[in-house]
Amino acid sequence: MNRCKELYEGLNALAVFRGLLRDPVVAALRELLEAEGERKAAAYGAFAGELYARGTVSLTGYLLTLALEDENVYMLARAEEGAIDPLLEEAVREELKVIEAAGKLDCETVRAGMNYTGFLPRWKTEETDFTAVYFDRLTRIHEYGYGAFAKYTTFMIENGALVPVGHPDAISLSELGGYQRERQLVIDNTLALIEGRPAANTLLYGDAGTGKSSTVKAVANAYASRGLRLIEIKKNQLHEIPHLVDQLSKNPLKFILFIDDLSFSKDDDNFAALKAILEGSVSARAANLAVYATSNRRHLVKEDFSDRQGTDLHISDTIQELTSLSDRFGLTITFQKPGKQVYLEIVHDLALQNGLTIPAEELDKLAEAFAIGRGGRSPRAAKQFIDSLCAKETME
Repeated sequence: MNRCKELYEGLNALAVFRGLLRDPVVAALRELLEAEGERKAAAYGAFAGELYARGTVSLTGYLLTLALEDENVYMLARAEEGAIDPLLEEAVREELKVIEAAGKLDCETVRAGMNYTGFLPRWKTEETDFTAVYFDRLTRIHEYGYGAFAKYTTFMIENGALVPVGHPDAISLSELGGYQRERQLVIDNTLALIEGRPAANTLLYGDAGTGKSSTVKAVANAYASRGLRLIEIKKNQLHEIPHLVDQLSKNPLKFILFIDDLSFSKDDDNFAALKAILEGSVSARAANLAVYATSNRRHLVKEDFSDRQGTDLHISDTIQELTSLSDRFGLTITFQKPGKQVYLEIVHDLALQNGLTIPAEELDKLAEAFAIGRGGRSPRAAKQFIDSLCAKETME
């Protein structure tokens, strides 16, 4: 019982890692450590239930992960390579010992002071040096990140704040067929960003269904383990990018700001916002991020013939301004619809990945017929075709 009381007081005294106390499992653990008499069994079950609900039976592993992902004043100072006061350093090391001790709390120790003799659910504990693991993680913070960035790889913007995506598109580069040259350009630029070399804002332009968006997502997934994170931004959120850049500029990770299916009307207010971002205004660009946009329009701005017959005295200058936005991207990569040979290569590659054993000639004939019905050949049509075959196989 003395150990439980000591752990309870130690957790209550956390300062640097105080954010852990808001976690439901830690809150239930504190109630268990404090409970006495008849309340103990109920608190025991409540704690085990909270732990199980997180998909684990390891108390040690759960608390270690919480500590590693906690966004606290010490972690932020280390990420920004700021000066650390010795008192703060001492607090971190001592608090890690408390969290480690809590992670080693075994079922038998808790049950020792209980009168209840019936079944109680159990959890696991392991011998782990929290301090060693934590400081090893800090030496590789540019790969792992901290806070939500340590747990999630993809984010969106909601109400001006970054929101993690719990289940992002898990597409991989190996699933994408064709366009090796175009995809390699994206990879090379992304590697430059990751390695701290100059990286270009990139426009992926081309026909619908050619895999532009899938390429960006697959590249982000491929290099997430090297500290790359993807933030998807809608067109009407472009004005929020300068504020976002201020937030991310000192982060040790690297970021792709992804704008999908981008296009503007001539009087769109967001046009000016993107123009300022691409031209590199003082607050609009940081070395650890790049803008990746996809579009079906080469010049991004929708034009009609009346635009060329307006009342502007310098109409040619106006047209030039509207049509040159795409030129402000440092790198433009074109994804054209594939010819028959490339289309069929993509189909055969996807068929192999999905374990389909249809004879090549029959597969080609069916794939061509499917493409005609979908308005033309494209990687998207190839994927939809293979998905339809897999669905038929499953039903048979």
